[in-house]
Amino acid sequence: MQVAEKIVGNVSRSVNPFGLKAMMAQQIQTVRDRGTYAGAKCALILGGSASYGLGSRLTAAFGQGATTISVGYARPPHDDFLGAAGWWNQVYFKQAAERAGLIAQNFNANAFLPSTKQLIVDYVRQKLTTPIDLVVYSVAAPKRANPANPDEVWRSVIKPIGAAVTAASLDLAQERLIQQTIQPATPAEITATTHVMGGEDWERWLHALHTAGVLAPNCKTILFSYEGPQPTAAIYRDGTLGRAKRAAEASAQRLQRWMAPMGGEALISVNQSAVTKASAVIPGFSRYMLALLQAQRERGGHESTVAHQDRLFREMVYGQHRQVDARGRLRPDALEMAPALQAAVAQTLSTLTPATFTPTLPGYQLYRQAFRQLSGFAVPGVAATFDPMILNHVSY
Repeated sequence: MQVAEKIVGNVSRSVNPFGLKAMMAQQIQTVRDRGTYAGAKCALILGGSASYGLGSRLTAAFGQGATTISVGYARPPHDDFLGAAGWWNQVYFKQAAERAGLIAQNFNANAFLPSTKQLIVDYVRQKLTTPIDLVVYSVAAPKRANPANPDEVWRSVIKPIGAAVTAASLDLAQERLIQQTIQPATPAEITATTHVMGGEDWERWLHALHTAGVLAPNCKTILFSYEGPQPTAAIYRDGTLGRAKRAAEASAQRLQRWMAPMGGEALISVNQSAVTKASAVIPGFSRYMLALLQAQRERGGHESTVAHQDRLFREMVYGQHRQVDARGRLRPDALEMAPALQAAVAQTLSTLTPATFTPTLPGYQLYRQAFRQLSGFAVPGVAATFDPMILNHVSY
C-alpha cells in the first residue's frame, strides 16, 4: 500500500513505518560509532518513545550496554491507522536491542498513573535481577490527573506570563511564516502547567521505586530542561513552560538532598534546541530553529538529538567533562549558545519575516526534512510504501 503523508498545520497525521525503521538504524549507528562506555546497568526511560527520551535510551543500550525499560504513550496501529511514530520507535528499538543481545522492555502506558508505576515495579521484581540505576524523566504531555483527586485534570498551556506576545512561526502545511499573538496565561493555567510539566511526577517515580525496593542506592536520575536564547525567552523561558522547568529544578534539589546520602544523584540537563513534534507547536520556536539550522549548516552542521544525548551521558553524566552552570545544571547546550553562533542566528532572524520568508531557504529545508523524518518520511532510500501484513508479526 502507498503511505500518504499528511501534515495539518504543524502536526503530522501520518507515519511511514519503514522510514522510522531506517532512522532507528541510523541513530543506533551514531552511538556505536563512538564505542562503548561505563554507565548504567538497568535504565528506566520515562518518555522513551521519541526525542530526548529515545536518544537517552539509545545511548544507554548501545553505548552503556544497559537493560532498558521504556514507558511511552503512543497510539498503536488500529484499522486503517498505521500507528503513531512513537509506537513504531519502541518496536524497532526493541527488535534491534534484542538482536544485540540486550534486554529491552516496552510499556505503552500513561507515566502519570500509579498503576503504571506498579507495572514497572512488578516487572523489575519478577523479570530482572538488577535494580534500576538510571531513571530518565522525559515526559512531555498535555494533561495530568491530580493523583489526590483523579476527577480533576490539569492541562498544560504554552503561553507567556504577564503580557501578550506576538511571534512568527512556521506553518509547515502551507509552507509559510505566519504571525501569532498569544495572550498571557491566567494564574490557574500557570499552576496547571507546573503540575503537568514540572517535577512532581518525577519525584513520585523515584520515591515509588525506592519504596518498592527496585531502585539501586547509587541510582542517577535526570530531567531535561531548556533555557534557549533571547528570541524564544518570552514564550518559553519566561513563560508557562519556563515556570514549570523552574519547579522541576526545585524537585531536582529535593531529590538530590534525599539521594546523595545513599550514593545517588539527581541532575537537570539544559538541552539544545531540537526539531520535535512538541517543539513544532511552540509559538515562535520554529522560526528560531530555522535560523539556528541555517547558521549551523554554515559551520559544520547541527548535532542530532541522539548525538546530543550520547555526548551528554558519555561526557557529563558518566564522564569527566561536565559543563555546569551557577545553578548546578548540566549545560550540553553550550555549543548552541556560543556567542559567535548566536550572532549568526540573530543576523538571520533580523531579516526573516512573513514577507521575506521563502520555502527555498536552506534553514527551512533542513527544518522541514527533520520534521518529516520524525514520522518516517523524507528518509533517503525509503519509499512511502508499507505492507500491512507485517502488523501480524510485530511484537511490542
